[in-house]
Amino acid sequence: MGSNLSVNKEIEEYIINHSLKLNSIQKEIISYNESLGDIKRMQISISQCHLLHLLIKTSKIKKVLEIGTFTGLSTLSMSLALPDDGLVIALDQNKKTNEVAVNFFKKAGQENKIKTIIKPALESLKDLKDTKQKFDFIFIDADKENNKNYFNQSLDLIDKDGLIIIDNVLWHGEVIDKAKQDKLTVAIREFNSYVNSDKRVENLIIPLGDGLTICRKL
Repeated sequence: MGSNLSVNKEIEEYIINHSLKLNSIQKEIISYNESLGDIKRMQISISQCHLLHLLIKTSKIKKVLEIGTFTGLSTLSMSLALPDDGLVIALDQNKKTNEVAVNFFKKAGQENKIKTIIKPALESLKDLKDTKQKFDFIFIDADKENNKNYFNQSLDLIDKDGLIIIDNVLWHGEVIDKAKQDKLTVAIREFNSYVNSDKRVENLIIPLGDGLTICRKL
């Protein structure tokens, strides 16, 4: 059986240089995030931007739900892939970073395809269920302790064959380190096992960025 390639910084740069090119505002968001210090880790990777873009394009997605927006890189990456009548509903509770994100959306001319909701995501998810909203594609990248709750709520918001993508499922590789028993690592480890045993979906973990789980609702 072939083994996966270990991706070092040089190979990562090669991949970036031989893949899709970023929009100028995507680049601006990345540059802005570099000024934020350690919190910039909340940004998705460039390869993840491209994967989200291609999944939305090839699956002809029109309505996206995002749980966790930060400064808007993932939101914008998905919006740019949508048709003119597409929509991203982006959930976040941080007003400050949301204001930054919205300004980037306007600069990119995408504000007509993005609706932001500022309140705790579990409250927003309940509201969306109560109003019988349905989505084709859901991206989860928020507080990891609530991943299981977000995942279960998301399954009620998509139909058969809908996609749910969850970020940070490899957690810097710490999910396989038995010595790591901190709250976040344990929560992610338990969540991965939960999804893998869930008969409502079929799933695949791919080692892009900090690890993505792709689920298809059965």
